[in-house]
Amino acid sequence: MRCAAVCMAVLGLLLAAMGCSSPGGPHGTVQGEGFSSGEMWQSDSNRMATLAMRDNLDSLWRIADKLYQRNPAEWKKSAHSRQEALTYLRIAVLERQAWSDLQGQRDVAALSLALQPHFVGDRVAAFIYAAADTIIAAHAGKVRFTLVDSLEPQHLYNAARNLEIANWILNTRQGADGRPLLLSNQLDGQGQNLSFEREMGKIIGRLDLLASYATERYRRSAIGYGQSLIAGPFLQFLPVR
Repeated sequence: MRCAAVCMAVLGLLLAAMGCSSPGGPHGTVQGEGFSSGEMWQSDSNRMATLAMRDNLDSLWRIADKLYQRNPAEWKKSAHSRQEALTYLRIAVLERQAWSDLQGQRDVAALSLALQPHFVGDRVAAFIYAAADTIIAAHAGKVRFTLVDSLEPQHLYNAARNLEIANWILNTRQGADGRPLLLSNQLDGQGQNLSFEREMGKIIGRLDLLASYATERYRRSAIGYGQSLIAGPFLQFLPVR
């Protein structure tokens, strides 16, 4: 009995250790949205682009919150609280308002300015705003898409590469004091935190997938038209009387 109790205790410790080292977050189920009348004006590709944009912006809000938590001095430049700074940022992005610290610059020009060592404004807000503006600009300035909208695959691909470059600069460039422009990823003896990198990777992956999908859609349309011309003569109905 005593041996069995010891074995059970050891097994419990092993399971606990496995739980601590396993990926965080509960294992749930995929969530879908309820039907809305606006979807009647969306093709499958429109819907995919709309959902990808929603998820990319959600990722940027999470990145902003993570950066503000690691760099609290930044939100204090533009708001009275972290939550207030995040609210201002969301409004500016979704309503396409200019961000004053960026001096009227948009998309990649704003990204470049936000990542300059001499930038003195709220760098977190400037970086996230510029990243969001770059993504939206690549989608022809829209965040929702209908049957009259089309996407340019090359613009989506370019946006993904721009975010890769911006991410690399943020992780490598230093200010005049020799410190990183922003504290983001952490991989040292004090701990590991790559959640920022994972969210950026998700955004880049979605953009690349959408670019490939848009390219394939146009290609398959041309192939489908060619197939109809070739197969047309063989698909004639035969008389039955």
